[in-house]
Amino acid sequence: MTDFLLHTSWWIPFYGLIGAILTLPWSMGLVRRTGPRPAAYFNLLMTVLALVHGSVIFRTTWDEPIQQILFHWVHTNNLDLSFALEISPVSLGAMELITGLSLIAQCYALGYMEKDWALARFFGLMGFFEAAISGLALSDSLLLSYILLELLTLSTYLLVGFWYAQPLVVTAARDAFLTKRVGDVLLLMGVVYLSTLAGSLSFSDLEGWAETATLMPLQATLLGLALISGPIGKCAQFPLNLWLDEAMEGPNPASIMRNSVVVASGAYVLIKLQPVLALSPIASTTLVVLGTITAIGASLVSIAQIDLKRALSHSTSAYLGLVFIAVGESHVDIALLLLFTHAIAKALIFMSAGSVILTTNTQDLTEMGGLWSKMPATTIAFIVGAGGLVALMPLGTFWTMRRWVDGFWTIPLWLILVLLLVNCLTALSLTRVFGLVFAGKPQQKTRRAPEVPWPMALPMVAMIILTLLVPIMLQQWQLLLSWTAPLVEVPATGLAEILRQATVPLLVISGLVGVAIGGGIYLFGMGSKPYKLPWKGLQDLFAYDFYIDRIYDLTVVLFVNRISAFSAWIDRYIIDGIVNVFGLATLFSGEGLKYSISGQSQFYLLTIALGVGVLLGLMLWQF
Repeated sequence: MTDFLLHTSWWIPFYGLIGAILTLPWSMGLVRRTGPRPAAYFNLLMTVLALVHGSVIFRTTWDEPIQQILFHWVHTNNLDLSFALEISPVSLGAMELITGLSLIAQCYALGYMEKDWALARFFGLMGFFEAAISGLALSDSLLLSYILLELLTLSTYLLVGFWYAQPLVVTAARDAFLTKRVGDVLLLMGVVYLSTLAGSLSFSDLEGWAETATLMPLQATLLGLALISGPIGKCAQFPLNLWLDEAMEGPNPASIMRNSVVVASGAYVLIKLQPVLALSPIASTTLVVLGTITAIGASLVSIAQIDLKRALSHSTSAYLGLVFIAVGESHVDIALLLLFTHAIAKALIFMSAGSVILTTNTQDLTEMGGLWSKMPATTIAFIVGAGGLVALMPLGTFWTMRRWVDGFWTIPLWLILVLLLVNCLTALSLTRVFGLVFAGKPQQKTRRAPEVPWPMALPMVAMIILTLLVPIMLQQWQLLLSWTAPLVEVPATGLAEILRQATVPLLVISGLVGVAIGGGIYLFGMGSKPYKLPWKGLQDLFAYDFYIDRIYDLTVVLFVNRISAFSAWIDRYIIDGIVNVFGLATLFSGEGLKYSISGQSQFYLLTIALGVGVLLGLMLWQF
């Protein structure tokens, strides 16, 4: 039985697709008498089957060599388009994380969207969502990964635009879709060019090819920049980062998946492409630079937002920025650990945020407060999730950060400073959200806010337990350095060496500093709530996302508008003008001939003779 499940592991992504197909009679309105809940139950059942199937294979393949399942699509002398799947502990672990979070998000959605008339359509889209990203986790083919990334983009567009009757929702879905297209076009160029260079698009073959490949510097640079352009958009990194906070207009259960594993899909492909990217130092440096800008910039922007979900979405971009830095520095295992710890903690935080939004009917942080005593389960969920995102002992991010600074003593000093700053700003942002939402006095919309019902509370409690168990799981999988393990001896001959020896205490201190600043302002009343910086210009700079959207309006959007207006002018007055001139000439000549027709044959012969004479005259004049 185990061998059968192993050989049919490629079925697992199809469970979600089958669940989406089974919801069609309800989502299309063909079945009305039962209500939409049977569609949700069908989709939940298929997700459970995917989780069980994957769990059996995951335990079977632990400590086993990597296996590959190959499906030939097009195979000719010079072209081999094959879809390869990788059966390994990493790929199966990623798939189990996806299906597990999808199951919890769908159970949460049963309570969150209980009264939504389009519940069946939502679960159908979630099944499609799950199928695409599960297939991406198993994919060992860059071509297949690209196709699945496009399916993810489509499902993101449909889920963000789920409540399509609202104009703001339609705009958000459109912006998310078009922003990702910018990177995807360049990524497709890189995929096509790489296939001609390497002769294969399997990640395993590309890794072997990259070890012996010799490319011209310009060739390697253009290839590397094209390959990272797609993940930049998928992971909401600068300058393609604005779509993620707009995507928060979609239903919160979809935001749980989007901010935990969907944004990580581009980084997952980036990690697999790291051997190819290493051929170009400029591409690796670009990853580090963009990751640093996004990590710091998004952390600053998040502390100035008054929308609950948007503040949390910017912290997602910041965390993915750290993943980009890790990939650019060739710290692939750190990047995987960051994705794992972030996914679980961020899913829990968004479940807590969804509970607050459902009970208060608002996302405005200035209208909240005093929910600590009224929603204890939601409050604990937020605290545990926030602790899991900050390098505070003993939760998962602390161990990941500790491994980063302990396991790589060659990392530059600036990277340590970036980690400390981002950790401090993240702690400040989450403490600020906690103070505005749960602390203080109840306001008008929070005075009678009850705790969420059990269909939402039960998944939150399960995620709380899972978040607390992350360090144990990492230790069991031997992905951590033990706390008691001896540190590498580095001679303290300068500031850099001294700082590296103190990095672990500094990580903890940086998180505590962020908590202390946020607590002093938002818990103990050392300033107005929400707190405003003394410099209004700086406050507005953070609140309006460094005016990136306005910069786009003055550059890219203005350029496209001018080009479009010029093209429309040429089309209207030159292309159409030439056609109109010939049309008018034909019309007037026809009208003129109409009045010269008398019905007598001699006039016809005279007209023909004159025409032939004119033609002969022109011919003789040329000679």
